[in-house]
Amino acid sequence: MRFFLVIFFFIGSLVYGQEQLPLRGLAIAAPSPEHVDRFVDFIDRELSLININTLILRVDYNYQYTSHPELVDKNPLSKSEVRKIVDICAKHGISIIPQINLLGHQSWAEDVGKLLEVYPQFDETPGIQMPENYQWPNTDGLYCKSYCPQHPDLHKIIFALVDEVTAAFKADAFHAGMDEVFYIGDQHCPRCSGMDKAELFAAEVTRIRNHLADTGKRLWIWGDRLIDGKVTGLGMWEASMNTTHRAIDLIPKDVFICDWHYERADPTAVYFAMKGFDVASCSWRNSAVATQQQALLHTLRSSATAAMKARYQGMIQTVWGSPEGFMDMWEQKDLKTPNEANTMRALFN
Repeated sequence: MRFFLVIFFFIGSLVYGQEQLPLRGLAIAAPSPEHVDRFVDFIDRELSLININTLILRVDYNYQYTSHPELVDKNPLSKSEVRKIVDICAKHGISIIPQINLLGHQSWAEDVGKLLEVYPQFDETPGIQMPENYQWPNTDGLYCKSYCPQHPDLHKIIFALVDEVTAAFKADAFHAGMDEVFYIGDQHCPRCSGMDKAELFAAEVTRIRNHLADTGKRLWIWGDRLIDGKVTGLGMWEASMNTTHRAIDLIPKDVFICDWHYERADPTAVYFAMKGFDVASCSWRNSAVATQQQALLHTLRSSATAAMKARYQGMIQTVWGSPEGFMDMWEQKDLKTPNEANTMRALFN
């Protein structure tokens, strides 16, 4: 069966005149312990058959860290459960890139995240209190909290977690998130007030990158904070309206950029590639947009120089619900409903 699938993909590439994109990825939350076996089976039966070769797993604090057990969340993965995921991915040649959200996304809705819960002194905006009932927009401009990248005690803690999670997943890359950072360089922060927001963002990216590079690992981040939201018209979510976009000229070129756009096939991959970065386009639940993004990458690669072609790496399907919810959608095969499962089918089947 697998032989015929390989032949199918090969013939398809000849028929359509397109080579397969180098990167075929899925970004999804790590499963909870009770769903690990099902997730492993899903990788074995489904992801392997559509040639997924990269799995970005949002782990955050859902692992039994030994370096800082105070930061372990309520239902963490054990080493043995992680090993099951690592082994099945190794069997199918799938690279795992674990993710912990760094800088931004230190809270969600009414709840502060584990890092700021345990270490409130790391909060960039301690004067902004979490609401009982979160609503957007709000007078505080609160979407998600950020940590203060200038706090002297911060990095020895988060880098211990980064080292531990990359070792557990036998990963040669790490995803730091770093998207949708609205709180940075706050005027009330005793360390960051008055500092250039682009320089602050670039310094944090570079510091994380350098730590990973010391052990031969690569940094991946979402790309939205590096795009000018005003000039492009992309606004504050898919791009930056607080000047962090200038950091694109201040960070190392070996940082891998995950360029997400969910409502239109915005051609910002060209921007990142021309700045010297490897880039992947990221889709969500709009199949038409996803296939347009993929077609654009094929067009760009077909007419690019060798240097530019190598930077257009491929597609990453993002899933923002639970892994079990995504697996349910995949197995239901409700092809009429716009969702992440159908978008991934459109991309990779």
